Amino acid sequence: MSLPIAGDDSVWTRVSRRSIALNYPWWRLGMGLTVVLVIAVVAGGVGSVYIPPWTVVQIVADGLPFVEISGDWAASRETIIWDLRFPRIALAAVVGAALAVSGATYQGLFRNPLADPYFIGVASGAALGATIVLMTGIPVYYGSFTVLPIAAAAGAIGAVTVTYMIARRAGQLPLLTLILAGLAISSLLGAVTSYIIMSSDPDVRPLLGWLLGGFTGTQWNDVYMVLPYIVPATVIMMAYGRLLNMFQLNEEEAKHLGVNVERAKIALIVLASITAAAAVSVSGIIGFVGIIAPHTVRLIWGVDHRFLLPMAIIVGAGFMVLADLAARTVASPTELPVGIVTAFCGAPFFLFLLTRTKRIVM
Repeated sequence: MSLPIAGDDSVWTRVSRRSIALNYPWWRLGMGLTVVLVIAVVAGGVGSVYIPPWTVVQIVADGLPFVEISGDWAASRETIIWDLRFPRIALAAVVGAALAVSGATYQGLFRNPLADPYFIGVASGAALGATIVLMTGIPVYYGSFTVLPIAAAAGAIGAVTVTYMIARRAGQLPLLTLILAGLAISSLLGAVTSYIIMSSDPDVRPLLGWLLGGFTGTQWNDVYMVLPYIVPATVIMMAYGRLLNMFQLNEEEAKHLGVNVERAKIALIVLASITAAAAVSVSGIIGFVGIIAPHTVRLIWGVDHRFLLPMAIIVGAGFMVLADLAARTVASPTELPVGIVTAFCGAPFFLFLLTRTKRIVM
């Protein structure tokens, strides 16, 4: 049976919307969201000052609109939750979700299981764009508007475009060529970024820490800054789920059904790059999330992108909150860059995926 494509009524006559709605695994999404909320509550209570989970729940609920809970917690605990820990938890969840959905989109688009913002140059391109803004005196804010995500998006789109053009040959996109081209572009852009940092400021430790990835000093404004970029792009990418399914089977059939495949590819590349770039602009370079989250969903629940994309968002958010929790507690009182934690988890996972790959198209 042909997979349905949005806007094609002839296909929808074979697979009804009602059938999909009934068969869609909503309960798994609900369970995943519940697990992420539990992780967030636990992370909110863990730190130099321990706060019991039920107290965390009460403080968070009391801070919501139209909700008032009388409690006997100290005012300092409320400050710790709302001003210190929960902005960081929220941003970690947003960044993890963004990197996961962009990784899943790249993998479906390129039909390569190892395509990831970190490996195909997107993260390094975004970091270079953000670094240019931060280090060259370009104003970051114009009133309440910030150019940082836009600069990061421009760098990310440029990097993935160059990687794609280098890797594509004879109408094909070999896995090994894509990864090698991405790593080469990442190394080059990383070197340019390091040169800009070293030649612009004698005290480079804060920026070098940012490049390794982390959420130290996060405020609510950081969350609000990236949501207008990440949320719309993510919603549109999820709307392309059925088309990504079609890409895995027969791209020509999509063309016969009236789909402008090349335009869809460009749209997906731009959307995934904007999403990953917005995440990098506030967190620095954090690798492997776009590999771990989508493949965890594939290994457990299958490859249908209509479900894979939203579930990868949930898994990515939960994983990033856990990684950030480990980063700020494992070596306490010092704090590790989150990128180091994700690398410890992601490198073995990446090797595991390589062992599962039966052959690589050269």
